[in-house]
Amino acid sequence: MTTIRLTNSKTRRKEDFLPIDPSQVRMYVCGPTVYDRAHLGNARPVVVFDTLYRLLRHVYGPDHVTYVRNFTDVDDKINAEAQRRKSLGRPESLEELIRERTEETIAWYHADMDALGAMRPDHEPRATEFIGAMITMIEELIAKGHAYAANGHVLFRVRSYKDYGALSGRSVDDMIAGARVEVAPFKEDPMDFVLWKPSDDDLPGWESPWGRGRPGWHIECSAMSYELLGESFDIHGGGLDLQFPHHENEIAQSACAHEHGSFARYWLHNEMLQVEGKKMSKSLGNFFTVRDLLDQGYPGEVIRFVILSTHYRSPMDWTAEKARQAEATLRKWRRQTEGVLPAAMAIDQFTAILADDLNTAGAIAELHQLSHADDTPNLLACAQLLGLLQNEMGDWAKAPEHDLSAQAAHLADLRVAAMATKNFAAVDAMKSALLAAGVEVRMSKEGVELVPGPGFDAAKLEGLI
Repeated sequence: MTTIRLTNSKTRRKEDFLPIDPSQVRMYVCGPTVYDRAHLGNARPVVVFDTLYRLLRHVYGPDHVTYVRNFTDVDDKINAEAQRRKSLGRPESLEELIRERTEETIAWYHADMDALGAMRPDHEPRATEFIGAMITMIEELIAKGHAYAANGHVLFRVRSYKDYGALSGRSVDDMIAGARVEVAPFKEDPMDFVLWKPSDDDLPGWESPWGRGRPGWHIECSAMSYELLGESFDIHGGGLDLQFPHHENEIAQSACAHEHGSFARYWLHNEMLQVEGKKMSKSLGNFFTVRDLLDQGYPGEVIRFVILSTHYRSPMDWTAEKARQAEATLRKWRRQTEGVLPAAMAIDQFTAILADDLNTAGAIAELHQLSHADDTPNLLACAQLLGLLQNEMGDWAKAPEHDLSAQAAHLADLRVAAMATKNFAAVDAMKSALLAAGVEVRMSKEGVELVPGPGFDAAKLEGLI
C-alpha cells in the first residue's frame, strides 16, 4: 500500500499518515460561511482537500473514506442581508429570509465548486441542523469547569486548557499582547471566547438554558465533527487563516469536552492566494469570485490546474499567463487522449509523488513526462486522480480553435508600414479591436502571435481585414 506523508501543522513536521482505522479514514474540512459567492481564495482549500480526498479513496478504497465539510449558516453577514430584504418590504419572517439567502448561496457554491471538478463530500452539515448538539457540548464544558455563563453569554475559559496555543505556537500571554480581542466586562479573561450569545427579536435565535440566543462560530465545527466523525478522527483541514483562532479554539473545546478523545490527529493548512503578485483585495481592484472567472470564459478545469500547479503549503499566485499556459496544456492532453481508455489505475511512481505531502506540482510535472512519452493510458489515469481530464469537464475543449492567422498577418503588415512612416495609429486601432474581441496580442521581433483568451468573441473580428 502507498504510504501517504503529510505535513502536520500540530507537530510542524512531515509524518507518515497512519489512520486510526484504515477501514474508516475520516477527514473534516472547514467549509464556507454562506452569505455570498465564493472567491478564488475560498476555492483553493476546496481543490486541495478534494485532491487529498481522491488520494485517500485511491489508497484505502472509496468505501473506506468519510469526508465532512460544513456550511456555516449562522452569521452576522447573513443576518444583515436578511434584515436588508426585510427593510425592502418582504413579507416573510426573518428566519425565512435567512433560509432563502443560505439556500441560494449554497446552490451557487455547489455550482461553482462542481465546475472546478470538486467531488461533493460525504456529509455537508449545516450549523443550524446541529444547534442541539452545540447546546449539549456547551453544557458539558460548563459542568467540567471549562466554560461559564455571564450576562446572557457563555464563554470558554481559555486558561483552563493547558495546551492552548500549541497549534499556532503561541502562549496565551503573547496572544493577549499582540491580539485585538473583544473587551467585555463580563469576561474573566481577555482571551476567553464566546460559545453562546444572546439574540434580540431582530436576530435568529434558539431557546437554551442561557436564554434565547445563537452559537459562537468555533463551537459549530467542534459539535458537527463530533456528531459525524466521533471524538477522534484522522485529518482536519482548512486555510492557514483559520489556524488561529478558529482551529485553536476548536481543539480547546473538543479536548475539554471529550477528554478521552484525540480530536484531529493530523492538521493540514493551505497557504493563501495572491493575484498577479499582490494580495487579493477589493481595494486593489483584483478581487474576484470563481463565478467571475467562469463568466469571463476561464474553464473550471483550467482554474483547477492553476491551483494545483502550486504546492498547497506555498502561497499561490493567480496570473492570466498561468491560466493561458494551463489551457494550452489541457487542450494538448485532451487531444492526445481522445478516444483512449485510461489505465486501470495511476502508476505507482505518480501516486508516490502525489502521496509525498500532496505534491501536486510534482505530479503535474510527471504528467508532462507521460505526455512527452505519449503514454496516453497512464497519462489519462494519472490526470484523473488529480481531478483533471474528467469526461464531464471537457466540453470547453471541444469548441473549435479559431484560426487567427489572417488577422495576425494583417497586423504584421500594418506594423511594417508603421515602422516606415512612424505612424502607429492603424496598429493601435487593430490591437484595440483585437483586445475588445478577447484576443491576446503578442508582438515581438519574431512576429505577431494572436491567442484567443477568455471571453473571445469571433463576431467582433468581422471587418478587421
